[in-house]
Amino acid sequence: MIYIGTYEKNSDTKLSMDAFPVWNYKNGDTIRVVCYTNCQKAQLMLNGNEVLKSKNYNDETGIIYWDIPYAGGRLEACGYKNNKEVARYEIQTSKEPKKIKAKILNESLSESDVIQVEVQVVDENENLVMLADNEISCVVTGSAKLIGLEASNMTDMGNYTDNKQRVFHGKLIAYIKSTSKGPVDIKFSSLWLGDEIIRCEF
Repeated sequence: MIYIGTYEKNSDTKLSMDAFPVWNYKNGDTIRVVCYTNCQKAQLMLNGNEVLKSKNYNDETGIIYWDIPYAGGRLEACGYKNNKEVARYEIQTSKEPKKIKAKILNESLSESDVIQVEVQVVDENENLVMLADNEISCVVTGSAKLIGLEASNMTDMGNYTDNKQRVFHGKLIAYIKSTSKGPVDIKFSSLWLGDEIIRCEF
């Protein structure tokens, strides 16, 4: 297992357990990249090139980290065991929000199902825009109804059962409940991002 998150570093920066997989900063800013892993060591790569030296697992903190100058592109962490790569995780610099992308997470559907639909705000290359907070509306037609939208934002005290919700870190989940057998259209819309329609059948 391996995962990386980032945050800006300054003179008061402490090692954090709470970093998000964002790779959008100003060129030249010093960024702390933290790696959470159970691998013996980890290597950091930026656009296919090694960044500094690989580091061994830290028994005291459980966190491996590097402080590096920001440059856009693809940031990857590779985890090794007995000098063989066993895990890899990457984050990508995103551009401006361009459209909505949605997919049903359930593997199969039945008449009594509540389905979960993952909604993402993506850029022109379909990279997740982690900094996006666009408001998304959802309209369900056919043999199902919307029962809620949530984005895991602990500071959001709004109504989770209406048909509008802001994404958090570029994502939200819609919960759709079947009312009978038959086809369903689920439409997600947002100003400037257009519509995304998913069709399914219970």
